[in-house]
Amino acid sequence: MPSSASPATIREPARDIPVVHEADVCVLGGSCTGLFAAVRAARLGARVVIVEKDNCFGGIATTAMVNVWHSLWDTEGKRQIIAGLTEEVVDRLDRRGAVLRHERTNPSRGFTFNSEELKIELDELAREAGLGICFHTQFVAPLLSDGGRLVAVAVENKSGRGAIRAKLFIDATGDADLVARLGGETYFANHLQPATACARLAGWNTLGDAAGRLGELIREHGPAHGLPPTFAWGNFVPGSDVYMLAATRIHGINPADADQLTHGEIEGRRQVRAIMDILRAAAPDARLSLEALPSRLGLRESRHIRSPYQLTGDDVLAGRAFDDAIALGSYRVDVHHQDKPGITLRYLDGTEEYHRPGFPCERGRWRPETPTNPTFYQVPYRTLLPIGGPDNVIVAGRMLDVDPIAHAAVRVMVNMNQTGEAAGVAAVLALDTPGGFPAVSTTALRSALSRGGSAL
Repeated sequence: MPSSASPATIREPARDIPVVHEADVCVLGGSCTGLFAAVRAARLGARVVIVEKDNCFGGIATTAMVNVWHSLWDTEGKRQIIAGLTEEVVDRLDRRGAVLRHERTNPSRGFTFNSEELKIELDELAREAGLGICFHTQFVAPLLSDGGRLVAVAVENKSGRGAIRAKLFIDATGDADLVARLGGETYFANHLQPATACARLAGWNTLGDAAGRLGELIREHGPAHGLPPTFAWGNFVPGSDVYMLAATRIHGINPADADQLTHGEIEGRRQVRAIMDILRAAAPDARLSLEALPSRLGLRESRHIRSPYQLTGDDVLAGRAFDDAIALGSYRVDVHHQDKPGITLRYLDGTEEYHRPGFPCERGRWRPETPTNPTFYQVPYRTLLPIGGPDNVIVAGRMLDVDPIAHAAVRVMVNMNQTGEAAGVAAVLALDTPGGFPAVSTTALRSALSRGGSAL
């Protein structure tokens, strides 16, 4: 019979810990979103420290090996709506022959790049900005003053536990870890989009027609390998014959739960091997080899914050304008289903597609035809401000306040990168603003973003 007793606990003795860094701004999370926040703040003169649990910057673009950024243009290819550090990094990779540019109106990819080259380029970007960098460092807990104000965060790494003291904090953890541990209001969507483990494979060109039939092969042979129905896509790494494949589907895990995340990582690698077994059986003469696995899952969704405004799918699909817009996007609504195979794509022109492995694409409309269509959408600053948290905290990244349909569009990297830049610039303005992040003038914020290269 299960015990009703509380789980065993061990009391950790109180102790003094050293202050290992002091800064104006502390950024938790070193994805491109977090790094871009740090760089924009540093370029405006702030002292910035950035904390990253892995060994490099880039997040999904590097450690998860997703080597695609989407278009920087509106859906018609007539207006550039994204610039800033995303465009700067693309140009830097271009000088090294590490990126391929696709058509402006390509809905699936604007750029494909070499994730390993991106790691080095992001190191250079951080070094040039003069950031304090803490790799292999885990955020542990917020540290509050007697008055309840966030004054520092506890971190831990090979050197032990220490504190980073700062005036302002940017939560770019992807899971709103800082906001949640501060007791800010957070929530999980009813439909958490499933995760994907990518893989880099050599010998893809030797598969023959099996490569083009991967969806059909998974539909036919996947059940024998314990594979769920999936949606497969991929790209060659620029300048090589190595193929980045995204074809796994890890359902039902909450990335903010350590045990579930552990299960997801193991399951993702198992599915990669199963897919390779299916391909080898279909093309026994192919010279297919596994070159690399990601050091983290490709996570699409986790914990969200509650903010003064939740961006909705209607806002996105109608291209609604906001006075406090800090990011623009044209990527389609892209729903990876938990409850059925495949994905649904919903476009700003009113059309819709349903893709499932091994079947023809099903096309229709999510709304009747209209004389004109929006060509991009906007993300307001308010969606980054946590309700119930201290005024010196802001978020940047996928944990912004959005409903499931809006999230399915805005979550991609070129959009989230802009939320990082906005948070970094807002931090510099908040240094001199009584009331912190919520009191920042969005007119001043938008002007400062534009002066720094953003395409608002």
